[in-house]
Order: sequence, then structure tokens, then C-alpha cells
Amino acid sequence: MENRRQFPDWYNGAVPAFGSMDASLLVVGLAPGLRGANRSGRPFTGDYAGELLYPSLLKYGRARGTYGAESDDGFELVDCRITNAVRCVPPANKPTPQEQNTCRPFLIDEINAMPRLKSILVLGRIAHDAVMNTFGLKKSQYPFAHEATHRFNNKLSITDSYHCSRYNVNTGRLTAPMFHAALERAISAT
Repeated sequence: MENRRQFPDWYNGAVPAFGSMDASLLVVGLAPGLRGANRSGRPFTGDYAGELLYPSLLKYGRARGTYGAESDDGFELVDCRITNAVRCVPPANKPTPQEQNTCRPFLIDEINAMPRLKSILVLGRIAHDAVMNTFGLKKSQYPFAHEATHRFNNKLSITDSYHCSRYNVNTGRLTAPMFHAALERAISAT
């Protein structure tokens, strides 16, 4: 409610996924950013993470067009879909366990509705944990580690990446080559 009052011209709602349900690759992020997806209505659009994510998808043939950081920029995904573990911008940019549990059915429904899904790229530990919980997998059997690929049920793989946030990039925890390596692993599983 506060965001709607403070920013009445912004999207300010549960941000829908971006890309075709028929995609073989799903990218799962954490949650919409206040000044990014909460403003634009498209995941990672207008926030720092999109500045690494979208050009990387373009580089590897999973997008076309020019990323203009606006939902009406004409940018399109190719055999790729992007969603978040939490659908609305969380307070203090940190989703609570209650928010994660409330949003899990949306993630479950989304994954189940993707008939060609073969690979999931998770951005960060919270997204990793959300996907593991979605499949009822023990996190101890599938621990989060950058570039780790977890395979199960003989048809789906999950690849971990550090989140492409400003903090991770500015501190060097995640570099563009590191992110590209994780993305390549996820794409190779499709």
C-alpha cells in the first residue's frame, strides 16, 4: 500500500513472469526490486541485476532486441522464461519465510505449466531454496554453490548462480564471466 501511495504511476503489484510458457529454460530470481520490476512490471527490468542478466541472455541467443530497461522496450526472450520466487517487492528487499511460503504455489504452478522445461537457472540461495522446496528436495542433498548443477528425475537440471545484484557484482563475488559460465551450464542442459 505504501508503494502505491508513494509511487502511484508504477506497476506496484505481483510481477508476472516474462517469456513463453513453452520455454525449455527458466530463470528464477529472488523477488521484484522496488525501483526495477515493481516500477516496470517485468522481472529484472529497470534494476541493476537486469543490466547483467538481459545482455547475457542476448549474448547466448536466449533473447532478441535491445534491452531498454522498460517493459515496452520490445525486448523478447527466446526459449527462456523469467520469474521470481516471491512475486511482490518485499519489505527491506528481504523476503520473509511467510512471503516465500505464500508465493510457493505460484512457482509450483508455473513450473508445472511449462511442458518443455528442462533447465532452471536459480539466482541466489533464496531462489535455490525456493526451487528445492517446490520439488520437495532436501537442500542438504542439493547444496547451493555457484555453477553447481543438480540433476534429478532424469529430465530436469537446476544450475546455481550468485544473484546478479549490484552488491554481488560491485564486491566481485560475481563477475560477468562467472555469470556467463553458470548461464552456459544451464543452457547446455536444455
